Amino acid sequence: MTERNRDQDMKIVVLAGGISSERDVSLSSGATIYRALKERGHQAILLDAYLGYEWEDRQEAENISGIFESGRDWAGELGGVAEDNPDISQIRALRPDGDKNFFGPNVIRLCQAADAVFMALHGADGENGKVQACFDLMGITYTGTDYVSSALCMDKGITKEIFACHGIPTPAGFRMKRGEKGGKVSFPCIVKACCGGSSVGVCIAMKEEDYAGALEEAFRYDEEVIVEQYIAGREFSVGVMDGRALPVIEMAPLAGFYDYKNKYQPGLTVETCPAQLSPEKTREIQEYAQKAFAALRLKSYARMDFRMSPQGEIYCLEANTLPGMTPTSLLPQEAAAEGVCFGELCEKILEEALKR
Repeated sequence: MTERNRDQDMKIVVLAGGISSERDVSLSSGATIYRALKERGHQAILLDAYLGYEWEDRQEAENISGIFESGRDWAGELGGVAEDNPDISQIRALRPDGDKNFFGPNVIRLCQAADAVFMALHGADGENGKVQACFDLMGITYTGTDYVSSALCMDKGITKEIFACHGIPTPAGFRMKRGEKGGKVSFPCIVKACCGGSSVGVCIAMKEEDYAGALEEAFRYDEEVIVEQYIAGREFSVGVMDGRALPVIEMAPLAGFYDYKNKYQPGLTVETCPAQLSPEKTREIQEYAQKAFAALRLKSYARMDFRMSPQGEIYCLEANTLPGMTPTSLLPQEAAAEGVCFGELCEKILEEALKR
């Protein structure tokens, strides 16, 4: 760690939850990170960004260090990732003032009191740069990339435009807003929310009859959608840390495509790391991952998703600025293939944050 923290445990807020469609995934990531940091001796607390934490009494409010020392264990209360998308309206109902302030009670004060905030948020306000920009203004140290690259990557349309400018192959497609006609569609095609994640709001339209329903589903999650060429073949992902690509992992769902359920329900997808590819094809995917990392001005770590056609053509689909850290997540598996255990991975991510 940095010199100022090398000989002492750190106070860390693991920030999770929120009100995006990926809330359950975020809570699962947060619980896993929280346990790993506690095992490594840090004074960590797990905090829901939207619900926050109410002081138990005035003495606790005046002694925030005591909260970190006690290391409130919320992990056992969270459960796993639901098979279906979470009902965010139920979460919003718990906060009458939720439409006025994203952050729950005492979130900012606890984050300011920490040595670092470990970002376990996924989707929407967790990954679109707004939280990161707020923390920059307040001098709060946080893990992951900055607000600019977060915003670029959250918008899949902008991401595709940047890929095209930098010679990174990506499926052909167009973006369209609700009520617009859109461009010419060839089937099969992928329809997805422009600013979604975890494959929420993603559908494959195999024929014209499927297209209207796919648009309706995507528009449930965003006012703008991406319609793009469907690439048949194999699916891969590559984590990049500090500009260097990790081993390639392949995801092969037992049924359907790599959707929300197949991503987070154990046993539904076969994941192979390192992927069974030729050395040349492995290098090609890793080089594109590193090139995408640089083009999107990413910092610290991220994960790039790819498809490979039966002819061996590589297509970069998108970048994930806060990749999942659940028990089934891809980035930890890639790090483990290089001999880096989950706890060490968390330490490396924290170290990059403290350098900044």
